[in-house]
Amino acid sequence: MKSILFALFLSLTAVTYAQTPCTGNTANGFPCENFNLQSRITPGQMDASFANDSWGWIDPVNGKEYALIGLNNGTAFIDISDPVNPVYVGKLPTHNGFIDGGQVWRDLKVYNNHVFVVSEIDNHGMQVFDLTRLRDATNVPEVFTEDAHFDGFGSAHNIVINEETGFAYGVGATTFSGGIHFVNIQDPTNPISAGGYAADGYTHDAQVLIYDGPDTDHTGKEIFIGSNGDFGPDNKIVVIDVSDKNNPQTISEMAYPNMSYAHQGWFTEDKNYFLLGDEIDEQDSGFNTRTIIFDVSDLDNPAVYFEYFGTTAAIDHNGYVVDNKFYMAAYNAGLRVLDISDIANQNISEYGYFDTFPDNNQAGFSGAWNVYPFFPSRNIVISGDAGFTLVLDPTELSVTEQQTGAFAIFPNPAKDTFTVTSSKTPITKVEIFNLLGQQVYQTEVANQTSTQIAINNLTTGMYMVKVNNSTSQKLIVK
Repeated sequence: MKSILFALFLSLTAVTYAQTPCTGNTANGFPCENFNLQSRITPGQMDASFANDSWGWIDPVNGKEYALIGLNNGTAFIDISDPVNPVYVGKLPTHNGFIDGGQVWRDLKVYNNHVFVVSEIDNHGMQVFDLTRLRDATNVPEVFTEDAHFDGFGSAHNIVINEETGFAYGVGATTFSGGIHFVNIQDPTNPISAGGYAADGYTHDAQVLIYDGPDTDHTGKEIFIGSNGDFGPDNKIVVIDVSDKNNPQTISEMAYPNMSYAHQGWFTEDKNYFLLGDEIDEQDSGFNTRTIIFDVSDLDNPAVYFEYFGTTAAIDHNGYVVDNKFYMAAYNAGLRVLDISDIANQNISEYGYFDTFPDNNQAGFSGAWNVYPFFPSRNIVISGDAGFTLVLDPTELSVTEQQTGAFAIFPNPAKDTFTVTSSKTPITKVEIFNLLGQQVYQTEVANQTSTQIAINNLTTGMYMVKVNNSTSQKLIVK
C-alpha cells in the first residue's frame, strides 16, 4: 500500500513540472534559453534529501531510456521513455545500509547493462547492479539489492569506465595514494582488481578512451586523462597510457594559470582539445565561470590554448562534449551549453541554459552537479541538490509535434496509433525501426497526404519513423 500511495504521490506532484516551453527566458519559474522543461522530480519524491551525480542507460531490448541519479542514500532509477511523465522505478540503497543517511558524494557509470556505483562512505566499495532488472519492475518504486560488490577499495570519490575495454577506474580511492585503481569488469558481476597507479597524486575525475586523435604516436592506446585536484603542488592534469595495466606510463602533465582545484574535463570529439573546469577558481579569483582549453593535438606536449569566461559568476562542475557543444553543470547557474564549433579559432559562445537554481548565479554549490547529454532522444538530465530535471532543446526532435521537411507525426508520445501528415510531398511508404536498427513495421501508402499508423503491437519505448525512405523522426510509444 505504501508503494502504491507513493507512486500516486509522485505522479500527482511531478505534473506540476510537466513539459513547459521556455518563453521569455523562463519555464515554470526557471530561467532558460533554448531549452524547454520536460519534467522534474525532487529528492523527497525519491525518499532522499539530496541528489548529486547522474548517468544514463538505454535498454537494448525495448529502447527505453533511464536516468540514473545518485542520491545521499542510494541510486535512483527513472524511466524517461516518456520524458514528460517520468516514472521513478526504484532505488538501490547505499551498500552499508544507511537508508536514511549516507554521504553526499556518489558516482556511477554504466557498462554492459550494469551500473557501477562508488561513494566516499567508508567501506562502501563498488556496487554492481544489473539494469535489465528494471524491465520487470511492476510494483514501483521498488527497493533493489546489488548483484555484486567489489571491496578492493573502501571509499572512492569517482569511477570512470572505458566501455571499449571493459575496465573500470576507481579514482580518489583509499588505494594507490588516491590515484587509479584498475578493475576488470568484463564479467560485470565478477569484478577483479587489476592493480593500479598512483598517477602522481590524488585523481579527482578522468576520461579514459582508446585514442583515435591527431597524435599518431599514441593511436590505438588506452589513454587516461585525469584531473588531479589538489590544493597544493600536485594540482594538475595528467595524461597516462594505461594500455598495459602492469606498466602504466605517464605521457605528460599540464598546468595552467590561476590554478585552484583541477576538477574535471573532456576531449573534443576530434581529440584536438581538452576542456577543463577548475572547481574553486571562481571563488578564489573572482572571475566568471572559466573553462580552460588545452591544445592536446600532441599528447606529449600539451599546452593551454585559451580561456573562455562565461556569462555568470557560477562555479563549474562536470562537463561533456557532444558534437560541437559543451554541456556544463555550473552549480548555481544550472545547465550551461557552449557552442564550440569554432574552437580552433579560439571562439566559444553560450548557446543556451536552463537554471535549476533561480535564486542567484553566484559562486556557490547549489544547483546543478552533473548533466547527462548522451541520450539518442537528446533529452538532457540535470542532477543536483534539487533532484532530477529533464530538459530538451526544442530544435531537437521532441515529444511534441515536430516537422522535418514536409512531414509531421502526432501525437508523440503515442499509444495505439499515430498519424503522419504531409504538407507538400505525398506519402508513399512508412517504416518503423527500433533503436537496434531493426525494422518492426512497414506499410505502403497510395500517395496520400495523411495516414494513420497502428502501433498497438509495439512495446513501450523509443523508435525511429522513416517516411518515403528519406525523412526520419523519433517516436515515443507509451
